[in-house]
Amino acid sequence: MSRAAKRKLAKKPSAQKKELVFGLGSTGLSVARYFARNDIDASYVDSRAEPPGLDELAGICPDANVVVGDTPEKLLLETSRVVVSPGIPDSDPFLSAARDKGIEVVSDIELFVAEARAPFVAVTGSNGKSTVTTLLSIMCQAAGKTALAGANLGTPALDLLLEEVPDFYLLELSSFQLQRTSNLPARIAVLLNISPDHLDWHESEDEYRRAKYRVFAQAQAAVFNRADDQVAQHLPKNIPALSFGMDDPDSDEYGLREDEGDIFLARGEQLLLSVSDISLIGTHNQANCLAALAAGQLMGLEISPMLQVLNEFPGLPHRMQNVGEYNGVQYINDSKATNVDAAIASVKSVAGFVVLIAGGQGKGGDFEKLAHTTCEQLRAVVLIGEDGPLLERAFADLAPAVHADNMLLAVRQAAELAESGDTVLLAPACASFDQYANYQARGQDFVRAVEALP
Repeated sequence: MSRAAKRKLAKKPSAQKKELVFGLGSTGLSVARYFARNDIDASYVDSRAEPPGLDELAGICPDANVVVGDTPEKLLLETSRVVVSPGIPDSDPFLSAARDKGIEVVSDIELFVAEARAPFVAVTGSNGKSTVTTLLSIMCQAAGKTALAGANLGTPALDLLLEEVPDFYLLELSSFQLQRTSNLPARIAVLLNISPDHLDWHESEDEYRRAKYRVFAQAQAAVFNRADDQVAQHLPKNIPALSFGMDDPDSDEYGLREDEGDIFLARGEQLLLSVSDISLIGTHNQANCLAALAAGQLMGLEISPMLQVLNEFPGLPHRMQNVGEYNGVQYINDSKATNVDAAIASVKSVAGFVVLIAGGQGKGGDFEKLAHTTCEQLRAVVLIGEDGPLLERAFADLAPAVHADNMLLAVRQAAELAESGDTVLLAPACASFDQYANYQARGQDFVRAVEALP
């Protein structure tokens, strides 16, 4: 965008108080589209000098007041409410100043809920929420129901409102979105798991947990992981609630049962599907399948089409994605394993020895836990990114560790370290932003590197 165009966008706001959108990118632009089609005047602010979507914003609302490269507090004098993008932490000085002035700070989900004309399922958790949301979407289709999936996954929530009203909205929600959403009357709330994550955004693990528990506050029904004994006390009383877990399930619970040497997904005593017939890779994905079945039951979906989906769905890219086998070594891309517990689950779900590629921005994760939990299964660790030295200290005396400057070298080193029958696993336990735009770009780089092996 030219400087002249920026000056045109950055004209002085009117004296009348109006909405303020803090942070551009996909969420900010979806809010802009929502405001434009509802004739709502708003200012747009981003601390980055060249935020993504600036030219698109000019096309959506050419007369809007836009301020980039700065967040002047004087704008708050003319602001009725701040709609903030998920990636901006509550500790941001601009948001702190807004709250000090009594100005409401909300997520885009708050706006979505006010407009949605169909029931919605809210899915959250530290790990697995994209997979479960996608499974539910495909299960709805297989069962003859219409569903639109989005929010933290793919399409921003407000853009879902542009489509014909479905039978269900399926919202993948992050802790960031939940923390800033006070009105969330989900038809079904699904909480998959909670493990320490985003501690660079949240003040503490307790705050992170409280944000996740908000998904239940106004829910009409709930699905929860019974392995976490803290969750049940946060469920509203007198609503239908189904649990899932990796143990034997009681009546109307979902879990795993053994029968004649085979392991089955089960509902109570009923055996549903052998885990060998699930296309998804990894034991943690068995938990995701159980959660999706429980949510589907509460949605009124028939069991047969849901089981057919579990038999056929191969998984999302960058989530335990089978890249291929070279020289007797399997290569798996789990770039979405952006925290310690996700990486542990990835390693534990693989049979045999693993050469682990890990590293990036650690987000305050407990690398000692990663090292001590996985070391007995690791052939070696190849470390990448800015927190590679922290990971090396964690793995000292537990597993051989080498460093690589880029993904191509990491894959080549892993291939040299691996033996026939091993798995080379990209499960970084870290965010990607030190080296990549996102985890998808990191995963794609891994796939290219594997495909380039001699």
